[in-house]
Amino acid sequence: MSRRRAALLVTPLLAVSALAVAAAPAQAVPADKPQVLAGFTQTGAASYGNWLAARNAQGKWAAYAFDWSTDYCSKSPDNPFGFPFKLSCARHDFGYRNYKNAGTFAANKPRLDSALYEDLKRVCASYSGAKKTSCNGLAWTYYQAVKNLGK
Repeated sequence: MSRRRAALLVTPLLAVSALAVAAAPAQAVPADKPQVLAGFTQTGAASYGNWLAARNAQGKWAAYAFDWSTDYCSKSPDNPFGFPFKLSCARHDFGYRNYKNAGTFAANKPRLDSALYEDLKRVCASYSGAKKTSCNGLAWTYYQAVKNLGK
């Protein structure tokens, strides 16, 4: 068969394939998205660990269409005085962004802010003495800022 004739046969098949893909419905977000989101935004260490594992394997969660974007601790330092608050702030952003997208932010904001505070206190637990006291004071300050000013 000549190349020209083969091309004429393949071209309609490609056009039909393209139409089939264009007509196919977009993949639906799994129905358990609210439960998964809630699981990733609780105050406990296990919730934080599950969120971190998912964040590090975002492709596995693509069907959920989560917003993983973050500006970390916004206008506050991400690692004040060397205390690593950056990932705690990223999880807080995850909660804020995704509950806003779901239209249920106001109902979940208090828990999201509390989860940030618990995450920060877990960071501080690895220190001792004056350093731990300083870290806990900063954690309280960050919590008060998001509790009163977070939008």
